[in-house]
Amino acid sequence: MKSRRMFWQIAEKIESLIKSGLYPPGSRLPPERELAETFDVSRPTIREAIIALEVMQLVEVKTSSGVYVLEKANEEAEKIADKISAFELTQARALVEGEAAALAAVSITDSELKALQKTLDAMESGIDADNADRDFHVIISTATRNKAILLAVEQFWELRDSQPKIKKSYNSVCSQSDQDRLEEHRAIFNALKEKDSQAARSAMHAHFNRLINALFAVSEAEALEEVRKKTSQTRDLYSLSHIVSRS
Repeated sequence: MKSRRMFWQIAEKIESLIKSGLYPPGSRLPPERELAETFDVSRPTIREAIIALEVMQLVEVKTSSGVYVLEKANEEAEKIADKISAFELTQARALVEGEAAALAAVSITDSELKALQKTLDAMESGIDADNADRDFHVIISTATRNKAILLAVEQFWELRDSQPKIKKSYNSVCSQSDQDRLEEHRAIFNALKEKDSQAARSAMHAHFNRLINALFAVSEAEALEEVRKKTSQTRDLYSLSHIVSRS
């Protein structure tokens, strides 16, 4: 029973990665050995998970070739991605990347710290700051030595950059808070440099908490503007001056 539960858990995780768009239709899943290492399970468990995915018509197993994602999976991924809000994405990022920072604090190398410092320098100079921001988070995820976490963070960024509504929301707040972003990234960097997992987690959470609050502020401002427009239209429609001008 335990084995059955395990392969279904792995099948669900792979299904989530497929539906997230990480593996587009027609693409081949990683080899059995690599999947076993990624999810830290046995190869027989991976085989059972692949069979489950095949029954669900999400993948096709081609003899001597590999496991390929079917078209149906991409359609589902697009439907899900379209429904994800900037708030949902940011909350997910906070949960995953907070733990990623805590893990990275105990395994990050000197070369990775140097790479992080370069991203901070780029953000401070304003040269390609957004790409530097992305590199900062990916380097930390790489430093966890956990491929599943790295895949998740890379997919978060793919959603951030590919979904119009999310991209618009992020652009509206990031452009107004470059200095805040830089200071928050420095706090994360300093915690990682000190090998302090708790401080790294807290600094990452603080970063995303500020971002969520900024998104709410923008959302509220847009809602108020919409109310003002509707109120103005209604006032014009029912005002006496409007009626008199037409008589």
